Amino acid sequence: MAKASQQTTSDNPASGESESTKSRFARQWHYRPTVPIQTSPLFRLPPSVPGMFRWLAARWFVFGENTVIAVIACLTWLFFQPDLAQTKNVEFSWVAQMFVRNAVLISIVAGGLHYLLHVKKHQKQKLKFDPRELQPSGKMYTFKNQLHDNMFWTLTSGVFFWTAFEALMLWAMANGHISVMTWRENPVLFVLWFLLTPIWISFHFYWIHRFLHWPPLYKLAHALHHRNTNVGPWSGLSMHPVEHLLFFSSVLIHWVVAAHPIHIFFHMQHQALTASTSHAGFDALLVKDKKAIELGTFHHQMHHRYFECNYGNLDVPWDKLFGSFHDGTESSHEQFLEQRRKRLA
Repeated sequence: MAKASQQTTSDNPASGESESTKSRFARQWHYRPTVPIQTSPLFRLPPSVPGMFRWLAARWFVFGENTVIAVIACLTWLFFQPDLAQTKNVEFSWVAQMFVRNAVLISIVAGGLHYLLHVKKHQKQKLKFDPRELQPSGKMYTFKNQLHDNMFWTLTSGVFFWTAFEALMLWAMANGHISVMTWRENPVLFVLWFLLTPIWISFHFYWIHRFLHWPPLYKLAHALHHRNTNVGPWSGLSMHPVEHLLFFSSVLIHWVVAAHPIHIFFHMQHQALTASTSHAGFDALLVKDKKAIELGTFHHQMHHRYFECNYGNLDVPWDKLFGSFHDGTESSHEQFLEQRRKRLA
């Protein structure tokens, strides 16, 4: 998930207010970033080239999700993936190898963040959006436990569909069903695909997510993910198999547009791993009280709390266009509540 283009304030932006004078909206949150939350400048009119460059630089020229995942994708292809010649025939051995690799990756990211932020409490409540702790128990959860529920759906259905889509794409490349791009043939497009992939994922995610909020499909599948009104790192990929199928289907764009296997890994790992970081429940991971890496967004945290807003990410402004954008301000929340009252009426 893409992060907001926003500045943050102190750990409690409303610290000048007493609890009795805070609005109900303010009391629901321990930490709120500076608002209003802004969408990316890529689709704003009139266009701002300096703004676009700053936005891209903040995501690619620093130590952050995109650069880390790009490195992981390259290492995956070089050291932890069978050659394309081997993937020409579907065999249990190489598919199982990929499944184990993906399970280890998500366990390191989601498990590591959960341990640091929610078990060890490395930064206590600093930059934590929701003041509540994750639920140790609850009848709505598989195994009656939020963490066990989230881990189960992530490590079974989540890793299964993640691996299945990767295996499908590599099998198709090996058999000539998909064109394979190489660095030597087109270095500009090779690099450009890294820049465009998060934007395409955001474009796809909004429409899939809106579809999942269609009542019959919500009841069948998406309600499982929304058990998590307060989220943790393992919540990101805690989904019903139908949702995993739709969620990861964005990679099918490469049946039309040529790519290298590294792009496939970057695409799939970006979807899977940023699902954990974006649901971490904290704005950033702190090292010596300084932000080491951006994590969750208040924008998506509000979706889990209020359900009917912020269906997409901040890269593509679909929510603004269709009136479902909550920018984190009191006025935006009042507008959201008024829209909800009208729907109920």
